[in-house]
Amino acid sequence: MKPPQPALGSSGPERFGLYLVLTDPLIGYERCAEAAVKAGVRYLQLRMKNAPRRDVAAMARVLRAITAGSSTRLIVNDDADLAAEVGADGVHLGQDDEALEEARRRHPGLSVLGLSTHNEAQAAAARVIGPSYIGVGPVFATPSKARPDPVLGLARMGHIVAASSLTTVAIGGIDESNLPDVLAAGAVNVAVIRAVCAQPDPYSAIRRLQRLLDAAQIGRKAGA
Repeated sequence: MKPPQPALGSSGPERFGLYLVLTDPLIGYERCAEAAVKAGVRYLQLRMKNAPRRDVAAMARVLRAITAGSSTRLIVNDDADLAAEVGADGVHLGQDDEALEEARRRHPGLSVLGLSTHNEAQAAAARVIGPSYIGVGPVFATPSKARPDPVLGLARMGHIVAASSLTTVAIGGIDESNLPDVLAAGAVNVAVIRAVCAQPDPYSAIRRLQRLLDAAQIGRKAGA
């Protein structure tokens, strides 16, 4: 087994702010992806739950073309084989998906391997595996999963983030209204779905979220 690896391009936890998960975007996957690239979103995850694999692969190739040459890294949800097949930057795996170590072994060309964690024990176990980042959530209740994991709440999320030496991404029900509280609780990176995908103007929605993230970062530096 390989030892834990630091986040891509960093000697420690990565701070990039916004991570966008694309699921049923109101104005379409292509236009939402274009908005993310324009806004400089670091991670863009394609998540098409229950869609035929061929449809996911076709859309992933379209998004690969949109993100090519940009600073936006394309991540495919759940399927490491498909991620490698379409030339994505990486894959995001859940606790019940293929083991991250196996995905790493079989697809060394994937530079980003993300892992969902839903409690303190899973986050601690991830340190041994060494993913590029861990998702920490759900912070709030969310309809994005048919069988959602128990809600962590702000305090537990903050504790998990503070205790982890890995790059962390808070996720689950995060939007403009509660983002300041999520950041105040300790999150440095956040993933959103509906806060952007449900908007008729995703670029403006992304920029509003980024401004909140930037303000929190400035506040942290001022208080340091």
